[in-house]
Amino acid sequence: MPPPFDDLRGFLAALDAEKQLLHIDRPVKPEPDLGAAGRAVANLDGKTAPALLFDNIDGFSDARVALNVHGSWANHALMLGMDKNSSIKEQFFELGERWLKFPVPVDRREDAPWQEITVADDINLFELLPVFRLNPADGGPYLDKAAVVTRDSADPENFGKQNVGIYRLQVKGPDHLGIQSGPPHDFGRHIVNAEQLRQGLPIAIAIGNDPILTLAASTPLEYDQSEYEMAGAWRGGTPYPIVRAPYTGLDVPWGSEIVIEGEVHYAEREYEGPFGEFTGTYSGGRELPVVTVKRVHMRRNPIFEHLYLGRPWTEIDYLLALNTSVPIHRQLKADFPEVEAVNAMYTHGLVTIISTRVRHGGFGRVVALRALTTPHGIGYSKIVIVVDETVDPFNLEQVMWALSVKVNPEFDAITVPRMYEIPLDPSGHPQGVTGRLILDATTPRHPDRRGEYSQPVSAYPESAGWESLFRELTR
Repeated sequence: MPPPFDDLRGFLAALDAEKQLLHIDRPVKPEPDLGAAGRAVANLDGKTAPALLFDNIDGFSDARVALNVHGSWANHALMLGMDKNSSIKEQFFELGERWLKFPVPVDRREDAPWQEITVADDINLFELLPVFRLNPADGGPYLDKAAVVTRDSADPENFGKQNVGIYRLQVKGPDHLGIQSGPPHDFGRHIVNAEQLRQGLPIAIAIGNDPILTLAASTPLEYDQSEYEMAGAWRGGTPYPIVRAPYTGLDVPWGSEIVIEGEVHYAEREYEGPFGEFTGTYSGGRELPVVTVKRVHMRRNPIFEHLYLGRPWTEIDYLLALNTSVPIHRQLKADFPEVEAVNAMYTHGLVTIISTRVRHGGFGRVVALRALTTPHGIGYSKIVIVVDETVDPFNLEQVMWALSVKVNPEFDAITVPRMYEIPLDPSGHPQGVTGRLILDATTPRHPDRRGEYSQPVSAYPESAGWESLFRELTR
């Protein structure tokens, strides 16, 4: 495996070498060009769609914008140091293997490239950053691919409870942000703990990071598991480099392009939104926390990294696909060793597909119910499909076959009413509340005697050899 990338620039250079980066040199307007380009590149072949780097932004002399950095399976594989033609399943199991190295201690450094320029007075984010709306009806411009760093005010010295997460931030004023949060998220818990102590919450916002850090920051880990230590594991065991931010004292990525420091206000909420969401609908508006910016640090000629969201698939679907699937798989397997793989790639896991060996009758629904209580499942797994271990959960043709012939709606469709769910799902009633549906497409086992599954069609043993030959001939 080649050395991991310590910053965004190194990864963009690697993408360029693999013809997975397009340089856009002609002048572009922040609106509508950048949002339109984000949608357009998402419409290309998701296996090979390139990243985009815009070098000539109207109104800015020294700003660049990167889009779609994680937006294809080729880019995702290159992030892991794998061949860009690696399959989704190969990448899933590679992440699972690297997970076993967790935790990897961090590499603490004294200086960072983002310390080249610091702005402490008269901060104006609209002048410093090429912010823009992604979709026409967005309530304003957003920072939507920033790594947000906060600590648990009730246990501030616990490194594992320092959270690094991806949360969108609406730019409402020159030094004024709104931030999206939800109760199950670690950041939501940090807000609650700070307000119980009747104090504001220090916050650092890192923009333009190496790809593995972004992957780790958007992964649903346990509350006391460090994203930096997971980034080290996903870098193949190479410690992740961090630097202490000067104003807040928070640990931030060494290789960021831009670091914003500030404070989340105590007990204050403002209307935020609407925003074009990963569900393909606008999320409306809600009362959400408020941030005041105190410092802005940046590299010279910084790269402002952004992420387009809209009707799937877009970059966020590639970013959140396997790093959602792998932790659910690990968390289920800890309780049920029979679980083989998990596909939570669709709309951030609102549909979750689990393949498992079946221990006894009803085992499939037991596994599904456990999935609903994983850190991610609590807010997202609205529909859970469970299939046998012989069904590849990443092969939708096989999954649809299992649903077609294994599910008897009278016995195998189980609903759990009125559970919490992220309020971004437009089907919630009211938003934030939904029923959950389990579809048990595993083969019935004793004592659940029903159906006629004793004579499955089996191929000639020689088929495997022919398959290998055909794959070689069609490379």
